[in-house]
Amino acid sequence: MSYLVLARKYRPRNFSEMVGQEHVVQALSNALGQQRLHHAYLFTGTRGVGKTTVARILAKSLNCIGADGQGGITATPCGVCPACTAIDAGRFVDYTELDAASNRGVDEVQGLLEQAVYKPVQGRFKVFMIDEVHMLTNTAFNAMLKTLEEPPEYLKFVLATTDPQKVPVTVLSRCLQFNLRPMAPEVVLQHLEHVLAQESVPAERQALRLLARAARGSMRDALSLADQAIAFGNGQLQEAAVRQMLGSADRDIVLRLIEALAQGDGKAVVQLCDELRTAGLNAASMLEDMAAVLQRMAVRQAAPGLSADESDPEVADIARLAAALPADETQLLYSLCIHGRAELGFAPDEYAGLVMTLLRLLPFKAKPAPEQEKKSLKAVDSPLPGPAQEPSASSFPRKRESMSVTPEPAPMDSRLRGNDEERCGNDEGEGGNDEEKVMEPDLPPWEDLTEAGGQEAAPPARPKVQPLPVREAAPLETDNLEEKTAITHDAQGQDASEIIAIEVRESAAAPTASAPADAPEPPAVRATGEGDFWHKLVRDLVTRDAVSALARELALQAQLVARTGPDWTLRVENAALAQSAAAERLQEALHAAGHPARLKVEVGAIDDSPARRNAIAGARRRKAAEALLMADPFVQEMVRDFGAKIVPASVKAL
Repeated sequence: MSYLVLARKYRPRNFSEMVGQEHVVQALSNALGQQRLHHAYLFTGTRGVGKTTVARILAKSLNCIGADGQGGITATPCGVCPACTAIDAGRFVDYTELDAASNRGVDEVQGLLEQAVYKPVQGRFKVFMIDEVHMLTNTAFNAMLKTLEEPPEYLKFVLATTDPQKVPVTVLSRCLQFNLRPMAPEVVLQHLEHVLAQESVPAERQALRLLARAARGSMRDALSLADQAIAFGNGQLQEAAVRQMLGSADRDIVLRLIEALAQGDGKAVVQLCDELRTAGLNAASMLEDMAAVLQRMAVRQAAPGLSADESDPEVADIARLAAALPADETQLLYSLCIHGRAELGFAPDEYAGLVMTLLRLLPFKAKPAPEQEKKSLKAVDSPLPGPAQEPSASSFPRKRESMSVTPEPAPMDSRLRGNDEERCGNDEGEGGNDEEKVMEPDLPPWEDLTEAGGQEAAPPARPKVQPLPVREAAPLETDNLEEKTAITHDAQGQDASEIIAIEVRESAAAPTASAPADAPEPPAVRATGEGDFWHKLVRDLVTRDAVSALARELALQAQLVARTGPDWTLRVENAALAQSAAAERLQEALHAAGHPARLKVEVGAIDDSPARRNAIAGARRRKAAEALLMADPFVQEMVRDFGAKIVPASVKAL
């Protein structure tokens, strides 16, 4: 005797045996009990959820005559009368199943409809069941429309499809539609336990849980996988064997991977991925398993008091990981896993894609900001000037007496040009002090803060290119009375209390209307000789396009801590920049520029970098532009008379 697979052996014979489709069972049972029968039914849903099974049970309910031969239409077919047994065996003459996937033309549909003129031979009703009805051609649909709308009283249509969007609306409007939903893993698990108990097959609950999840809502797929697992496990279902059959990663590896990501341990992540590669496990399945665990972690974080299945051995581990990984990083890692599955096909190989998907989280992990001492921006022996008081010339050791902007009646564009010319003229012939290092607001992005001997250097000749993007560091708190940017100098035995400060103030004649919201100020920079040298060198490298990508970012964000012969030590705050590949490319660029240095990159707090200096110069130019704009008479008139507002992000310093 041939073996009958579980999916066919345990196909439901009546509505009471149906699982997971209670909404359909209740509607059909009530309709059969009240004799309110529609002439056409449409069952939709994914594969293996019971569309054909419901159609056969409905056909038995319409034609059942009971065990004594005296029964009528019923919601509980007996299963023993000739009509019920013949339908179960597939030989009932008044029940016709048509596979529209292989019989999709108008000729096949016309042949079926020709039988509609004849009354039933054995049963009470003729039932035409058309499976995968969306595969029919347009002409075939058109051929059946009239009969489908007004069939004989003894004819019932039952249509089934996995893609109802492809069914014409003219057909949908003639049918009573039922959507069979994918079954939850818990429902599939309970049914598998029942079936395997009937088959006397020993099974571990965790193994059945794996099969229920792998079925993806299809009971037929779950029973087919159970058949395969029984054969694979030699008559029993064990978790390890089922995992091996499905190609799923071990639960411990999944949890260890998430724990390593929570700790930011990139080395452990790579090692675990190598273990998965050695075991030959599927990378897509690994990301899927991780996404499932992360989803449960997110639910735990959002609803910590929600009850969970205590029989699941993963509950305790998920609770522990949910407490270890912040909620925002959980959401980010879940999104990375979901999108990473689609990107595996574009990677050099699937495990390279897996490693890159997981390592993508590490640069986004929040790192504690370095503690920075709040600096006083007023002179040591001078009180802080009030809102209406201008600081004296001796209050701040700087080249210009005041950075205040006074409005003039001239047009704004001419004032901007005139102001630039005036600033350029003031710079000519001015001597410098070696101890004073002042950032000018009109410097271009790559202008050096100081030059040797205090003389301002002319900008290097280079083609006009777009300024390279520089990531600004985290802002410090600023005083509400004035906007400040400070550079402290701590070089060659200078007193650490000496502070060189620069103010950018709004003019006293500025309009009373609120000025546009200021962007956060960049943090203060502690200028040193090494910092001056490194800023000038990096500016030259970037201007000549000698560095790019991560090497350029490393040069901009790094602080030159020390130079001991050819050994140079750089320090960065972001650990993602401290990569050997980026350091090697930067080292090669330095060699080409005539600096045979051996770079050592460390991670730690910094107080100076080319990026910070450029950010300070850009912030000061932007504030000067905002002050000029707010002092313009036309702008004041628009603000006063029409309530106009200036979008802060639209103000650009040229």
